[in-house]
Amino acid sequence: MQLPIQSSPLGTVPTDGIIHRLSPFSVADTVKRITEAIEGSGAKVFAVVDQDDEAENAGLSLRQTKLVIFGNPAGGTPVMQAAPLAALDLPLKILVWCDDAGTVWMTYVSADWLARRYGLDAELGKRLAAADALTGRISSSA
Repeated sequence: MQLPIQSSPLGTVPTDGIIHRLSPFSVADTVKRITEAIEGSGAKVFAVVDQDDEAENAGLSLRQTKLVIFGNPAGGTPVMQAAPLAALDLPLKILVWCDDAGTVWMTYVSADWLARRYGLDAELGKRLAAADALTGRISSSA
């Protein structure tokens, strides 16, 4: 069963272009599944930023929050050639985090929104759809 894409787990926080998808797994398992799927597809995981660990190192507290930064230069380079400022949003990112109720979310910027933001045609816009495909696979793995 595929879990639904949600509008906003944060209530009234503006989320134009942001997609939230439920994960049936823990934050750690979700990150593991995402990174394995990225690497299995031939793309590259550039970094996993452990934001809650960094907060703890600074003496602060933060809910479980991991940022997976990934991409494929063969896919992203043509986008940046067409729209150099797209480099602000590339490589792609998926935020994996746990809300106050213990629900795990995968949050990312919509490929359609990115394509509109940078005035990309449909063909280039397709190159930005990896986060949706990855999170869809994870959410339907339950």
